[in-house]
Amino acid sequence: MQKKLSIKIYFSDIFNVSPNIISEYGAFNISLINDLPLFIDPFLIFNSDDEKLKILHKEIIKYVVFLKSKSNEKITDGLIKHWYYFPEVKQNWFGFCKNGNGGNGLAGKFAQSLKHGLSGIFKDFGEESIGGSHIGKLSLVKEGVGKDNISDFTCNLIKGFLAEYTSELARRCCINQPAASCRLAA
Repeated sequence: MQKKLSIKIYFSDIFNVSPNIISEYGAFNISLINDLPLFIDPFLIFNSDDEKLKILHKEIIKYVVFLKSKSNEKITDGLIKHWYYFPEVKQNWFGFCKNGNGGNGLAGKFAQSLKHGLSGIFKDFGEESIGGSHIGKLSLVKEGVGKDNISDFTCNLIKGFLAEYTSELARRCCINQPAASCRLAA
């Protein structure tokens, strides 16, 4: 009798949670081996009727307006890195990376282009009279900025929300389980 080989790939496999629970919660059963070609679409946040997501969108716009307010100032390289760089958030396992989850994110050239764009072509960002403010416009600041990069940008700005969303899923999965058997609590 052959023993069935079981490779643990997905969140549900590793944390011993039914994929149905994850799906019913509205989360995605991510691979914890490699990035998946999935992206956080800021248009879904922008167009949502969900009050939490509307607030989240306002906070995203508020941060970009902050960046715009600094775009005409001469600031240090350290502040540019701190404010204008948007590394890939490895913990979500979304994006493009063949091995692991260490994608490129948005760094130096994007940061300089964003700073320049917010003082030029997007100087009205946050105050548009037509179409409203949306971070998808920022894909126009530099050639080669696509859905993966905008997803990295968005993910950086909503990390707190994603952490709370995930921790609530973990709490729900661990209800009625002894602490020693709840792998999500560890």
